[in-house]
Amino acid sequence: MTVPGAIEVISQLALSNSELIVGAGTVLDVENARRCLDAGAKFLTSPGLDLEVVDFALKRDTVVFPGAITPTEVMSAWKAGSDFVKVFPCAPLGGPNYIKAIKSPFPEVPLIAAGGVNQHNTSEFILAGAIAIGVGRDLIQPAAIERRERDWIRELSRRFLLRVQEA
Repeated sequence: MTVPGAIEVISQLALSNSELIVGAGTVLDVENARRCLDAGAKFLTSPGLDLEVVDFALKRDTVVFPGAITPTEVMSAWKAGSDFVKVFPCAPLGGPNYIKAIKSPFPEVPLIAAGGVNQHNTSEFILAGAIAIGVGRDLIQPAAIERRERDWIRELSRRFLLRVQEA
């Protein structure tokens, strides 16, 4: 939701390719969550834990993975019914070592590592116990968007996927 015109982008992507799973990130409140789902988003994520957004997503039968950083937040997100828990920001707090530490008391919680994940550390996050990674600027470079270079984004996606598969 930090991208100008995010709702319109979600709508265009969702309408243009039915095979594409379009989601919405940085969803900070229920009203934005509603707008995202109405535009065609199939999942919601946020940088922090907002239990109202989680509850709204669950009532709309939508995949939701809020951000959490402390053990208390991870536990609260999971108990609230989140499908996954996004550990954010992960890299500044120890990166893969933090994922490993959080995974130990919560082996049943599917963790997504986000915040500082790049091509060089992707495998480490997966090996530490993350079931997925969240990647922002390192995947979708602002210059690639400005130049509308889809192949650039596809190539970076391919490289990230390869790192995950190798791990």
